[in-house]
Amino acid sequence: MFAGNMILLLVAIAGAIILLSILLTLVPVALWISALAAGVKISIFTLVGMRLRRVIPSRVVNPLIKAVKAGLGLNINQLESHYLAGGNVDRVVNALIAAHRANIDLTFERAAAIDLAGRDVLEAVQMSVNPKVIETPFIAGVAMNGIEVKAKARITVRANIDRLVGGAGEETIVARVGEGIVSTIGSSDHHKKVLENPDMISQTVLNKGLDSGTAFEILSIDIADVDIGKNIGAELQTEQAEADKNIAQAKAEERRAMAVAKEQEMKARVEEMRAKVVEAEADVPLAMGEALRAGNIGVMDYLNIQNLSADTDMRDAISGLGDKKKDNKQD
Repeated sequence: MFAGNMILLLVAIAGAIILLSILLTLVPVALWISALAAGVKISIFTLVGMRLRRVIPSRVVNPLIKAVKAGLGLNINQLESHYLAGGNVDRVVNALIAAHRANIDLTFERAAAIDLAGRDVLEAVQMSVNPKVIETPFIAGVAMNGIEVKAKARITVRANIDRLVGGAGEETIVARVGEGIVSTIGSSDHHKKVLENPDMISQTVLNKGLDSGTAFEILSIDIADVDIGKNIGAELQTEQAEADKNIAQAKAEERRAMAVAKEQEMKARVEEMRAKVVEAEADVPLAMGEALRAGNIGVMDYLNIQNLSADTDMRDAISGLGDKKKDNKQD
């Protein structure tokens, strides 16, 4: 009997422990007591409801305690709805506290929208109080005299809370400043003007309103370093001269090829004429034989022609024309 009572007592104790564990799991009593001690009135059933809605109560209650202590008029429903939407409740509350301390007009709805948009709202508030410096890489531009000038700028920006949602980021600021630097250097008559007065770049770029449509407000643009690059104008002139030389060489080669072709054509015509002369000379004996057979010329006439030809060859040999004719025939 005694053993049975002991077993029942142990079972009852185990059941009570299990029930208490389940109760403490569903009801965060310690968190509820902390909230009451901080002056945050929250129902125990609200905490149980958070458990049922798969909301971690500490992720909502602890930021609410900070907000109440900081004097912010937030309620549990606002924070829980932001948590359920996938936002970072603690970061939003910290940003609201920082904005309140810095006297920056920032509502919970605006902070929640910025957080849900993927931007760090706390960093934005901190940047509004303490501006950020963005350093650009070396940006090259070419002055009108053809000298390349490289400039590096430091951009001091402050976050614009009203344009954080939908505003362009740092990349746009750097790209616009780079475009302004290239434009300013390119409009300079001489590269020495840029070296003597680098503030000309910053003032010209700053006056263009480059922060329009961005999430930042540009406070200042300072030229950190200026360096001389290549002589682009001289390189372009050298390349142009090389191109002109190649064109001239190509045209000269074309003219030479045309002259060679014309010379070959003339030689071909001369050879053709020589061939015709040889062919005509070959026809002379046939024509003379035909004339002899037809009785158009006599034997004495033929002998006189032979004598005249021999006499002509003799005279050519004496005057040296015979060698020239032989050389011409060999050519």
